[in-house]
Amino acid sequence: MTLFKQKSRFEYLLYSAIIAVGILLDQLTKWLAVKFLSVIDTCPLIKGVLHLTYVENRGAAFGMLKDHRWVFMLTSTVMIIGLLAYLYLGHAENKLYAISIAMIISGGIGNMIDRIALGYVVDFIDFRLINFAVFNGADSFVCVGAGLLVLALILDIVKESKGKKDASDR
Repeated sequence: MTLFKQKSRFEYLLYSAIIAVGILLDQLTKWLAVKFLSVIDTCPLIKGVLHLTYVENRGAAFGMLKDHRWVFMLTSTVMIIGLLAYLYLGHAENKLYAISIAMIISGGIGNMIDRIALGYVVDFIDFRLINFAVFNGADSFVCVGAGLLVLALILDIVKESKGKKDASDR
């Protein structure tokens, strides 16, 4: 087994595009939230279900560890560098792993930009139906990426298990 598997130019471009587009979408939506929502506070899209609400999150998920941005910046930097190394240098042969990791990187960088530039993260998606925390596009990319990663792991386990069963049936 080789530690580093050479990827095709297309794969490098695809993963880079996922990261770049995710960051751009995140920063664009946050800019729009600052420009339009910060002056009105909240705007119901579906009253009582989904609102756009401007929040300056100075902590982590759900506002935990408020005003400890250096902890998040250090942790995020280490994780982003590790995931970038794995994505571009690692040997992940499963495309779904790589795409999910690119999404997680994108979200991590999007929130890191806010922490560096503003000292807080701009959140604005307010899903009130289940009284959930206000979040942003970067948070969504991280969560969807993590969900896809779990799905890829489950599919690999099922495939491996089926392969072992087929081999034992022979």
